[in-house]
Amino acid sequence: MTKYYKLFIGGNWVDAVSGETFESINPANGSVNGVIAKGSTIDVDLAVKAARKAFESGPWKEMAPSDRGRLLYKVAQALWEKAEKLAEIESRDNGVTINENKFIAMPAMIDVLEFYAGLANKVQGETLASPSNRLNFTLKEPLGVIGAIVPWNFPLMLSMWKIAPALAAGNTIVIKSSELTPISILEMAKIFQEAGVPDGVINIVSGYGADAGNALASHPDIDKIAFTGSTTTGKLVMQAASQNLKPVSLELGGKNPNIIFNDAHIENAVNGSMLGIYMAQGQVCASGSRLYVQEGIYDKFMDVFTNKAKQIRVGDPLDPAMQMGPQVSLPQLERIEHLVAAGLEEGANVVLGGERSDDKGFFYSPTILVNVTTEMQIAREEIFGPVLSVIRFKDEDDVIQKANDTLYGLTAGVWTENIKRAHKMVRGLKAGTIYVNTMSMLDSAAPFGGFKQSGFGRELGIEAMNMYTQTKHVWMEMSETHLDWYGM
Repeated sequence: MTKYYKLFIGGNWVDAVSGETFESINPANGSVNGVIAKGSTIDVDLAVKAARKAFESGPWKEMAPSDRGRLLYKVAQALWEKAEKLAEIESRDNGVTINENKFIAMPAMIDVLEFYAGLANKVQGETLASPSNRLNFTLKEPLGVIGAIVPWNFPLMLSMWKIAPALAAGNTIVIKSSELTPISILEMAKIFQEAGVPDGVINIVSGYGADAGNALASHPDIDKIAFTGSTTTGKLVMQAASQNLKPVSLELGGKNPNIIFNDAHIENAVNGSMLGIYMAQGQVCASGSRLYVQEGIYDKFMDVFTNKAKQIRVGDPLDPAMQMGPQVSLPQLERIEHLVAAGLEEGANVVLGGERSDDKGFFYSPTILVNVTTEMQIAREEIFGPVLSVIRFKDEDDVIQKANDTLYGLTAGVWTENIKRAHKMVRGLKAGTIYVNTMSMLDSAAPFGGFKQSGFGRELGIEAMNMYTQTKHVWMEMSETHLDWYGM
């Protein structure tokens, strides 16, 4: 029997007010993972009210920061116990392989929660330099109710990027999950509840972006919107939030350059570049989808890379032997096909893949396109699939110009054994994260975010706490005489 999932509002599992539902589809075979209550504007309003009540009154507001940190750490330990189950649920929902979910996404998700649990009692203001007749200091306080809109590629991990710092700072949160991958977040909410997180601190509304997402972004009682997703949708979220002048953080798309110099360690560069484009079927905002290879090493590098890419095993994401699963949905698969076709029309050539690899699921083969130029659509638009566009370059200045010729600026990779060259590239590339001799890695302690149309604000690290707190200045007069306005 197909499992039915309700919304999670105010500590209760409830049907959508409309009674409507939608199905979560397994992208590997088209089967139904579950039937989900379809939240809409009225459900979002109920969730925001529950979050506001939990923030303004009750145990969450009164909880000492150290106790809040201990509770979050308790949740993290419970998540470790359920990590294997959550990995399987997520693989069924989004098609990412079980190994990538079990050994990368789940540990990374829990590590983020542990990191911010440790920061809960370290949110501090400052005592300012003042004359002896007064005391000036600042307080760091939570914003209030956070609205989080999260994507489908790594639902749990990217939700935790928002949940962990928001709760560690003392906020409450309403999460709108992707309609493509709603189940794992609901299962995670059960673990938070079982660990003792008070009612209303976390609320989950499953639904569609045009309805539930827009309602959350434009809600007048939301104190901040945190969004991860496409640049196109990010612009709509920002417009909706502007109706009430809400602060917004946006972690958006990327068309990230990955640069291989003549002196690069070929084996390491090939392995890192493979991870950079084919992990999670290329459905990663930080993927190195533009591969720049210097002329002197081009033929040798591409020969090794292509031969290794031919060996990638594509199939059932629950099979530990598989290295790539399906794309998340049919529309996503069709978008990849459209952009590859456009690349071929503009003069690119396929040396590997370029086609669907299964009739039942939404599988697309690992693809390499060569003879690509920076003007082509495939070199400018985020494909969000296992499609690599390869471009030759001459020297450092040439590749800096080509790499920066984009609307995006999320990440960039540089492969070289020359430390001076590495420093020049780090200075010259316009991106939020520069990887040197690696690609697409994450660390809970390291801030992550983009330049240009890859968004603004930084998630992860201590810096992310600034997005979930506000500064209050206190001027405390210590003298017994006060300024005479008229006498001056």
